[in-house]
Amino acid sequence: MDGLSRRKMLLAGGALGAAGALSMATPAGARPPWTWPATGSVAGAGAGLDPGWVWDDEADPVLAAVIDRGDVARVNAALAKWTRHDQPLPAELPTDVRDFMEKARQLPAWADRTKLDRGSQFSKTKGIYVGALYGLGSGLMSTAIPREARAVYYSKGGADMKDRIAKTARLGYDIGDLDAYRPTGSMIVTCVKTRMVHAAVRHLLPQSPGWTQTSGGQTIPISQADILVTWHSLATFVMQRLKDWRVRISSADSDAYLHVWQVSAAMLGVRQEYIPATWDAANAQSAQVLDPILAASDEGVALTEVLLDIVAELDLGLTRPLISAFARYTLGDRVGDMIGLSKEPVLKPLIAAAWPLLVAFREGLISFPVIPSVAWVLEEAIRKFVLLFLGEAKPIAISIPDTNRPS
Repeated sequence: MDGLSRRKMLLAGGALGAAGALSMATPAGARPPWTWPATGSVAGAGAGLDPGWVWDDEADPVLAAVIDRGDVARVNAALAKWTRHDQPLPAELPTDVRDFMEKARQLPAWADRTKLDRGSQFSKTKGIYVGALYGLGSGLMSTAIPREARAVYYSKGGADMKDRIAKTARLGYDIGDLDAYRPTGSMIVTCVKTRMVHAAVRHLLPQSPGWTQTSGGQTIPISQADILVTWHSLATFVMQRLKDWRVRISSADSDAYLHVWQVSAAMLGVRQEYIPATWDAANAQSAQVLDPILAASDEGVALTEVLLDIVAELDLGLTRPLISAFARYTLGDRVGDMIGLSKEPVLKPLIAAAWPLLVAFREGLISFPVIPSVAWVLEEAIRKFVLLFLGEAKPIAISIPDTNRPS
């Protein structure tokens, strides 16, 4: 991301300095050795296993069995009936699936209800920024993560990207909903279903010639390290950019937002020894697992084009150059080049000058500024995007795949 902002933060000695040095020395796209200390996790200790070789021992065998015995349609029909936390699991679920889900739906013992409520409120309060960063920052950054781009491209969801994006956006909507972790909410439902989808994809993708020929030696997709990469492209990246933009965030709100994502990681099946306990620990881990692996891929460029085409549907493509320029401003030219974003030599500097003024005005840091009109046009385009992809326009059914992407 434009450079080395994360790495500069990590040059201050100790383990953090070591993590920064690792990320500087590792070729782009390569994953460095795992050295992040488990003492920085919510567990406070761990076995020290490299998460790149850890998957989901609880979900994986259950979903593999569901697929192999031809039970996918039955499970999906039952899952469609489970939409809120206060609902019992559908009686039609096979016993092994129900047993797994009953355990998987339980919050970790360290979950703090007060923080979860506050974190969801924060996402609503800062919705225009957070929504823009989820969709036009993290969403596009994912196409510069080769393993993620290839897993998406060659899986069943890659054949219908609009549906795939809608399902991914469901996580962004649910995590920011005021009822996210309350009995009437659906974040736990979304996490458990997503965890099951991940397990199904792990079983299916190794059977895809397209994926196996481009996986770079990975034999099973969506490792714990891959989930952490995605976690940082969302939670850590968003908080870093909010601070870069000088958005007003209290310490309590910052801690609460982190807590929402910590609990969500646990609900997605991430081992607690890998979940950062603080933002400092998250920044250090991100510098090791996310920054070095950002790279170009044919699949990533193709997915970027699909994403921008979907955004263009908002207004027949009139604001596509504006959205591309904003994404370049947010992600930096390095990532922008990786994923094939247009250069936008006129619009990008305009946005770089105008957006900070707009944020400062919105945050009450300046009064009656002279804000270029492009900023207001951009804000409206972003607002439409957020409403389309993070709004509750229609129910989204997260379903278990039974095949890979058709050839």
